[in-house]
Amino acid sequence: MTLKPSGRLRAAKALGDDPGADEAAENGRIGGSFATLADLVADLISPIEIIPRDRLAAAKARAGVGSLAEALADEGYAQPDGIARSLARRHGLPYIDLEQQRPSGDALEQIPLRALKRVTAIPVSLQDGRLLVALADPANILAIDELRLATRHHLDLGIAGREDIVSELERLERASEVYETQSAMEEFEVVGDDDGDDLEAEDGVSDAPLVRLVNSIIMQAASDGASDIHFEPQGDSLVVRNRVDGVLTEQQRIPRRMSSGVTTRLKVLAKLDIAERRRPQDGRISLNATAVGRLLDIRVATLPTVEGEQVVMRLIDKSRSIPTLESLGLSETMRAQISQMIFKPTGALLSTGPTGSGKSTTLYASLAQINRPEINVMTVEDPVEYRLPGINQIQINVKAELTFASALRSILRSDPDVIMVGEIRDAETAKMAIESALTGHFVLSTLHTNDAPGAITRLNEMGVEPFLTGSAVSAILAQRLARRLCTNCCEMYVPTVDELLAARIAPETAQAREGMVVYRKVGCPRCNRSGYKGRIGIFQLLIMNDELESLAAADAPRDEIDRAAFAAGMRSLWDDGIAKAAAGLTSVEELARVVAQ
Repeated sequence: MTLKPSGRLRAAKALGDDPGADEAAENGRIGGSFATLADLVADLISPIEIIPRDRLAAAKARAGVGSLAEALADEGYAQPDGIARSLARRHGLPYIDLEQQRPSGDALEQIPLRALKRVTAIPVSLQDGRLLVALADPANILAIDELRLATRHHLDLGIAGREDIVSELERLERASEVYETQSAMEEFEVVGDDDGDDLEAEDGVSDAPLVRLVNSIIMQAASDGASDIHFEPQGDSLVVRNRVDGVLTEQQRIPRRMSSGVTTRLKVLAKLDIAERRRPQDGRISLNATAVGRLLDIRVATLPTVEGEQVVMRLIDKSRSIPTLESLGLSETMRAQISQMIFKPTGALLSTGPTGSGKSTTLYASLAQINRPEINVMTVEDPVEYRLPGINQIQINVKAELTFASALRSILRSDPDVIMVGEIRDAETAKMAIESALTGHFVLSTLHTNDAPGAITRLNEMGVEPFLTGSAVSAILAQRLARRLCTNCCEMYVPTVDELLAARIAPETAQAREGMVVYRKVGCPRCNRSGYKGRIGIFQLLIMNDELESLAAADAPRDEIDRAAFAAGMRSLWDDGIAKAAAGLTSVEELARVVAQ
């Protein structure tokens, strides 16, 4: 069994100390022959012992009468795609990539969906009376017999990844629900009066098709990993857009006659006043999305527009695993520096950047590493995005006059060792947070600035005494979130200077980077033709030293602070991003979009 080297890994190693080298190496490992560990047991226990014998025995015992390949996948030793390819070779059947070879409508009509879900199979094509069906487990004879009985066509079998088949079946189920909903609503609208008063319109609470439509939209967004759902009224329809990886994409258009029912249904779920359509409202929905295995906390905001009432939903996945510093995309050097910083008894670590740049996630990762039984960790947040065991978390409640400032004032009387303030929004919160960092507490918080040095001047502008800023702040981490390149379709290339300039890169930077090997997006079904899947952080770390502390205390101009920070070893956001682009983790085009030059 040979291990194929990764082009991304070679590019990353060429950079030396690179923030994305570890991740590029991991991508290369997954893309190599490790994906085919389920090929033959003899391969698995070969002299190089990719899987230790005791672990292999444990996987076989765990599989029982089931599939060893599935047990290996569950243990993390094999990739589903590699398992499917190996099974196809062993059984002499074709491998079918459902992302590349989409199931045809004619084929899908031949076998009922409920039967397909029972046997985990999907019809792919129908030609000359022969139906090609993709299976996850070709050894399941009972499933194959059920498929033969369910269709009058001759059956040809192929192998596809189990996750791909399940995902396709879920998509078909959601699509059928939307179709049934629209059909039922068309029949309902014939009876209704389109010219009636909006306040007297059907609220849709008891209308099952409308309920299924709203549920399917939310489930689809949760399945896609969307952070927001937008319901935007237009002239002839209600446009539904999901924000995935920081970018809005249109999902569907709901006929205008149904928009009132959809909006009302959302307001009922969020416990809002369905009769009030002239002023903004805020609410929340707690939802256990069993179909996608997630527990969602949804914040709902309505806003009256000239075309009708707009609804925006913020999806917070409460079942997400707690982030770690390793998962953020920090370089080894930055991660070591932050790990050393957060274990200090006093001081402040500030995370800065625009809204949606991952600042809170960074603080949660730091808290997860700090937390231990011998210290008292307290947080004040709006909203609480992760539930951290062993940490006392406080949710802001403006109606109860529980603000960041008032909560922080109470926390200081509760004997804390570490305090996390979700956001410094006003002068009072800023002063209390900075003073807390000087009085025996370690403080973590976020601030809205474009880069790390800007946080020093922003605190001074908010009314914090300059000498306090210099003494209290230990480090400032500026960050952005860039979309990751899809590992299935990205390609290597050498950009020309003109291409770099077209990506809004400064001329001097473009000249300096001429001849550099990077990766670019292509687009495939796996990434929905976008060329990107997931996101990675771009970081800039400023660590306070004696010179920077003196400049902050003297309320020095911004350009002097910048010069001193770069002289002390601080890198720009662009430098960190270019290293990740060279490692194949993101593209120069995406970097130019999220990092201002």
